[in-house]
Amino acid sequence: MAEPTTPTPSATSTSKPRQPAKPAAESPSTTRMLFLGDDSLADGFRLIGFETHPNPSADDVDQLFRALRKSRDKAFVVVDDGVMRSGAANLERVRREGGRIIVVSVPPLAGPVALQSEVADRLAAMFGSHSPIGMG
Repeated sequence: MAEPTTPTPSATSTSKPRQPAKPAAESPSTTRMLFLGDDSLADGFRLIGFETHPNPSADDVDQLFRALRKSRDKAFVVVDDGVMRSGAANLERVRREGGRIIVVSVPPLAGPVALQSEVADRLAAMFGSHSPIGMG
């Protein structure tokens, strides 16, 4: 354990006390955590603190990503494979741009795993439709 130090004469009454850091909830740089997808997955994400949007339509997905882009919020967005394949223009734009909005896809709870991503597409092209990631 470190022993307390005596302040030097130059740091006695002229220095300002340090302000404690703001909690993350009050910080303007807080990252939003969202889940968009099947309601069977939404419950789990809600329990761990995500803002959830169960069973969104393609229009809902597009509007949400448009709002995220306009608000300039940082966001970590988890989507299910159905949402990733929805064709929402603003989702595609966010994925192309990268940066402050991170989008990841999760497979469904039941059924075959067929993730939609550039990496999955490249692996399927390299290894065929029966690749270890379940593309087919």
